[in-house]
Parts: sequence; C-alpha cells; structure tokens
Amino acid sequence: MTTPKVFQLIPGVQSYDWGIVGDTSRVAQFASATPQLNFKPENNKPYAELWMGTHPSMPSKVILPSTSNHEALSSHLAAHPELIGEKVTNKFADEAPGSLPFLFKVLSVGKALSIQAHPDKELGKRLHKQRPDVYKDPNHKPEMAIALTAFRGFCGFRPLSEITGFIKGVPEFAQLVQVDPAELESVSDENDVKKRLKTIFSNLMNSPAASYEPLASQLSERFAAGSVEGVPETERQLVVKLSAEFPKDIGIFCTFLLNISSLQPGQALFLQANEPHAYLEGEILECMASSDNVVRAGLTPKLRDTETLVEMCTYQSGSDRGRLKGVKWGKVKGEGVEALLYDPPIEEFSVVTMQVGEGSTAKNDGVDGPSIVLVLEGEVEVKESGDKVRLSKGQLAFVGAGASVEITNVGKGEAALARAFVEA
Repeated sequence: MTTPKVFQLIPGVQSYDWGIVGDTSRVAQFASATPQLNFKPENNKPYAELWMGTHPSMPSKVILPSTSNHEALSSHLAAHPELIGEKVTNKFADEAPGSLPFLFKVLSVGKALSIQAHPDKELGKRLHKQRPDVYKDPNHKPEMAIALTAFRGFCGFRPLSEITGFIKGVPEFAQLVQVDPAELESVSDENDVKKRLKTIFSNLMNSPAASYEPLASQLSERFAAGSVEGVPETERQLVVKLSAEFPKDIGIFCTFLLNISSLQPGQALFLQANEPHAYLEGEILECMASSDNVVRAGLTPKLRDTETLVEMCTYQSGSDRGRLKGVKWGKVKGEGVEALLYDPPIEEFSVVTMQVGEGSTAKNDGVDGPSIVLVLEGEVEVKESGDKVRLSKGQLAFVGAGASVEITNVGKGEAALARAFVEA
C-alpha cells in the first residue's frame, strides 16, 4: 500500500501564563477544531501556543484513514523518509531520524513574555553541554513572526540617539544605566556604538533589585498619573501596561532600550540569533528552527540567565530591526488566489500565506521538502493524486516532499491558509 503524501495532523497545546484566556484565544479555537485532540478550553485558563512539528517536547500526531493509532509524526516520518525527501534529509543530517528542521506555531499573546534572545548554533551547543537541564537541545533558534491580528513586540536595540534621549528624559532609567548622555552624543563609529550599547544593557540588566525595584515603582506611578514631558505617549502607556503585568520588574526599563515594533495582519518580523526581543500583545504565526532554547532576563517568572544574555547579544541597532516583507510566491497558480512568501535568510524554513477565493483552487507546485499546512479561515480540500483531506479553520495537514497539491476552497467566503516548509 502506497504511503499517503497528504494527511491530517493533531497539534499540541501549551498553556503559559502570558497566553490569552479561554476560547477567545486563537490557540484554543484552533485546538478545538481537531476532535482527536480531545481539547476543551477552560474559561479561566490562558492558552499560549499551538505546536505543529516534530519537536520532542510536543510532537504532532498523524491521522491516517488506515489506522486509529495516532503515532507521532516523527515516528511516521522516520519510517517513511521519502516524505521528508533525500535532499532535506542529507542537508540536515544532524537531526534525529524523522525530525523536521522547523517548528510551526500559533501564538496568542495576552501579556508580555520574556526579554529574551535565542542562541546561535555554536552557543546552543555549548549551553546544552553545560546546562542540559535548562537548554535542552543543541540547536539554534532563529524565528519569524507573521501577524494574525494587530501585534506589538520588542525587536532589537533602538538607535543610540533614541536611547540617549531617554537617558536625558527619564531619570529612573538614567540612574540604572549609569552612563553620561553627553559622552554618547558624539559616538558614530559602529564598533563604538556596540560597546556603548553593551555597557548600557549590562548596567541595566545587572542592577540589583534593591536599586531597580523602587525606581520601577516610582516610574510606573509617575507615568500612570498622565502624560510625561519628553516621553512619547506610546512609551508611557507601555510602561504602565508592563508595570501592571510585572510589577517592579527590570524588564520595564527595556521600553527605553528596545524598538517597539507594531505589526498589522500580514506584516512580519525575523528575529535572528542573539537579537533581544519580547512579544508584548497580539496573535501571530511563528516559525523557527526546531529548538526550545531561550535565554531570559526580564518580564518572566522563569529562570533568568542575565550573564549569558548580555554576552550573547550582537548589539546591532536600528529602528527597523527585523522587518521582513512577503513577496509573491511563484509556485502557486489559480484564479482568485493570492500567495505571499516570507523567506528569511536561514536554511530551516520559509512560510507562505494564501488567500483562496470562494470556489477557487490553488494549484501548488511540488516543494522540494516537507510542509505543514494550517487553515486560518474557511474550509478547504487538500488533494494530491488519489489522496485528499478536508480541513476546516484551525485544522492542519502534512504535505510530503515533492507533492504537487491542489487546495480547493469548499466553504463559504474566502479561505486563508499558511504553509510552512523547508527546501534543500
């Protein structure tokens, strides 16, 4: 019997404190769409992440018509390596058999999550060797976020001139960073800028709680009282929000250090290795190298590793850090079909978003590697030769390497999908 190249998957659900509560969370809504998951959202529980992939912490499971045994996707792919494809298997030979080099997610962010960065490959291996209980795999974790709703996050360091302005205008911040703003105004050499940024970040993040906690309280009270001269309203309101979510936390002061990136649906950020960032609010698609390595230092109840975070950052700066535009994807055809490719400068993944008009069919050329397709809106049929699956909003399917698939909108109104894949 021929192994199907298209079949439905069962995702996993992660509940973290920063998620969106109950069935208002897209994560909860999407999880509820797959009956085999046996998921029922609780009204007072936050749902944060929908996992789609082979990561051992929460591997997706396979739905096949030939069996009611829902084996792990990684086990199925190990038994049928042609679904990953020889080129991808050879390219990522260090991965365990049956592993995808990417992890696809939906995130529902109700409140801020960690000031953090992800290690590059060399650092990932070293951290895993030194502290395998904390850093549980040796991989790097570059990641991309595509907004599903209005979304805000921190991404990368602000230009030094902006930070200098905040040192002048926010005395609580100035007291912690301990840098004379006059010395910063004449700095133009890129290497010198990076050194100054590292000093500012290190001084701030290594401040003792006895110093930063009263200053954080003072700052939040002052900003909550109304507009502040010299401080934009966006920053003032964000300080108030973060102070309510994480009272007296050092991460509140990162408002003055890191870019506040606002995305509208369809806009994207690429978060490269060693880039400080934090998600603040909204819902996104996220794709990353298949790793769960996170180095945290603020806005979190989890373990903080400030020393590692300060040392790992590249200290590149600029107001548009991480912005990534989608471009028309040439591997799909069909009337009433639009497809945008988000292709970051790394090997492990790309993501395509598709809009398929009512009654239309998106004919996808074969991709030289495995894919995961998620339905964001509507109802579709995904067909490859004699194999087909019908998917509604929130459901997902695997597409094997080289499979040319037709995705037909079989519901009312426009259908929307996202497809994460890797090509050799």
